[in-house]
Amino acid sequence: MAREPKNFDHLLGGHVKGLSDAQLTAHLSLYKGYVNKLNEITTRLATADRGAANYSFNDYSELRRREPVAFNGTVLHELYFENLGDGSKAAGEGTRKLLADSFGSVDAWLADAKACLLSSHGWTLLAYDAGTGKLLHNLVQSEHHVGLFANVHVVGAVDAWEHAYFFDYQAGKAKYVEAVLSGLDWSVIEGRLRKLGAAV
Repeated sequence: MAREPKNFDHLLGGHVKGLSDAQLTAHLSLYKGYVNKLNEITTRLATADRGAANYSFNDYSELRRREPVAFNGTVLHELYFENLGDGSKAAGEGTRKLLADSFGSVDAWLADAKACLLSSHGWTLLAYDAGTGKLLHNLVQSEHHVGLFANVHVVGAVDAWEHAYFFDYQAGKAKYVEAVLSGLDWSVIEGRLRKLGAAV
């Protein structure tokens, strides 16, 4: 069954701190491209010859190797667009405590998030480790699956690829990072944490 792109039109009209409609529209178009490629890969996998699979080259093998790029490119963008906000929905007391328990303080979380985002192009993910009951940052770079931690749950996503900010900020990535982090919709992040059983 084909996956349909989610509708994020509600973000337009000045509802995202620090990002123009032109920037968001261009980014949403790129996201839809990932959805289309994921659907194409899924369709082609259904009939690809599994009997000739090998490391060097085979249609099935290559589709499987590229599948994580399209899948994570789709899902991470959806998480990102969902947790963008105008800064009006701050982290609640329980979430602030979880951030402090995980990073040392809320200020330390923020400093680490900024440092992670400025470290490379790619994604900075706020992830919940059910094994420890704490949050951590996961830097995913190069492509959408390179460096993705196993057995954690992504509860917050920030895109740090140039396409996420270049229209508005050009080379001023630090200003984008400041804006997007201060505009996060923590009600969305907290909803994800509650589904995982976190006390926030």
